[in-house]
Amino acid sequence: MELALNEEQQMIQDTARSFAESELAPVAAEVDRGEGREAMLANLRKLAELGFMGLNVSSEYGGSEAGVVSFSVAITEIAKACASTAVTMSVTNMVAEVIQAVANDEQKQKYIPKICSGEYAAGGFCLTEASAGSDPAGMRTSAVRDGDDFILNGSKLYITSAEYAGVFVVWAVTDKDAKKGKGISCFLVEADTPGMIIAPAEHKMGQHGSATNEVIFDNCRVPASALMGELNQGFKIAVGELAGGRIGIGSLALGVATAAMDYARAYVLEREQFGQAIANFQGIQWMMSDAYTDLEAARLLLMNAAYLKEKGLPFGKQAAMAKLFATEKSNEVCYNALQLLGGAGYLQDHPLERYARDVRITSIYEGTSQVQKIIIARELLAEAAAQQ
Repeated sequence: MELALNEEQQMIQDTARSFAESELAPVAAEVDRGEGREAMLANLRKLAELGFMGLNVSSEYGGSEAGVVSFSVAITEIAKACASTAVTMSVTNMVAEVIQAVANDEQKQKYIPKICSGEYAAGGFCLTEASAGSDPAGMRTSAVRDGDDFILNGSKLYITSAEYAGVFVVWAVTDKDAKKGKGISCFLVEADTPGMIIAPAEHKMGQHGSATNEVIFDNCRVPASALMGELNQGFKIAVGELAGGRIGIGSLALGVATAAMDYARAYVLEREQFGQAIANFQGIQWMMSDAYTDLEAARLLLMNAAYLKEKGLPFGKQAAMAKLFATEKSNEVCYNALQLLGGAGYLQDHPLERYARDVRITSIYEGTSQVQKIIIARELLAEAAAQQ
């Protein structure tokens, strides 16, 4: 693996950084207060115009073909300014990728260009349910064949950007008698389809600018052509896409924590106590040294997972490791960055309290840290068994 970014990857990183600093950072606090919805939507469409909503998607469908490493570094730069925008960008890329990987030609031509161009402000990924979070195979949402249609019933929780998504990838049970996880299929459901109800946005601890909604299916009728991939083979699609999504969330966490520590580093150079800048004290220096070492380790783990995925090699274990380490360490870094500001860090005059709230969810969604450990251990034991 070449550790340095190539010319294209560097250009994408620079473009993302410039956009984040000029367009996202000035409105990030407003978006966090729930007052900047229109600015957020406008910026999502601008990101699409820059090619950031299909970074690992073929140009045939309007994508950038920039690859997974470019996706990771772009998410990190966007998250430095606005985690709410970054998570929407991450999930929308994931939706475009799963359609590209699984859908038929007609479905690809119909939906992916609308995602990549920004015609759809976002894409929806409908998997989680009240009884199927860390165990998605336990889902209860059903899809029953009725002539030339399927009728969907059930509900999905914590769906990112649901209220402004243009199309949803929806998983539902199509064979209730099959073994757990074996009778699940995947559907493409357009926004405003009768019977699909988007509940009001949840009130969250952080990432306030990113809408998180329950999506309810009440006798929602979709044509049989909405089926994506093979009937009853949808669960393995979900598992595969979640692995890639972990690279996005790990990269997001890295961006938020880097912004937090960069802000704290500048602060300790200016803040004086006992007649000198507090940056001169060894305790402060050690906190910064630990933080930046952890952030660099997280970056390298993410780059490794992204590189493997980009090359078409097995990457599930590496993605789980990267997500686990990046999100857990980013939570610690944001907490310590706030600590470096002392009482000032607790005030909304500084962005540290926002960073601390925004980063907290990263060790929960796209698979909790505990689930990542299960995945890693399972892979390690399978490798050991194969060697015996």
